[in-house]
Amino acid sequence: MQRTFVMVKPDGVGRGLTGTVIARLERRGLRLVGMKLLQIPPELAAKHYAAHQAKPFYPGLIRFITSGPVVAMVWEGDDAISQVRTMMGPTDPGKAPPGTIRGDFALTIDCNVIHGSDGPDAAASEIALYFSAAELVSVPRPEESWIYPQTSR
Repeated sequence: MQRTFVMVKPDGVGRGLTGTVIARLERRGLRLVGMKLLQIPPELAAKHYAAHQAKPFYPGLIRFITSGPVVAMVWEGDDAISQVRTMMGPTDPGKAPPGTIRGDFALTIDCNVIHGSDGPDAAASEIALYFSAAELVSVPRPEESWIYPQTSR
């Protein structure tokens, strides 16, 4: 099972989309193993977006992500990173197909509802920024036998 970090951004929380995002990920078959509501302080935002520090959009990115509460989550499942990235759609909602989270709910590239890790290294780093190992709980659900049948393992 692979783990990935997902965040409902301030615009998603403010618009009441957190439950919708969670429901979509659960229906896909992913397992929620950690979740918290928080207001990201500027220091944590700087660590999270350190890779973008030299880019011209960095100050706006920090302003936005610290502008309101977010819901930080860890999800797990087979190929969880790719599964979440597909469900999110492209960063630019104008290019996101209907049926994706951004395609259905986002209108601008700046306020695009959701963040998800883009690879295993980013997932490990982002999970560690927001969660301790003790805050993550992985409990299999009974219906997972229909999602991951024994014949495929």
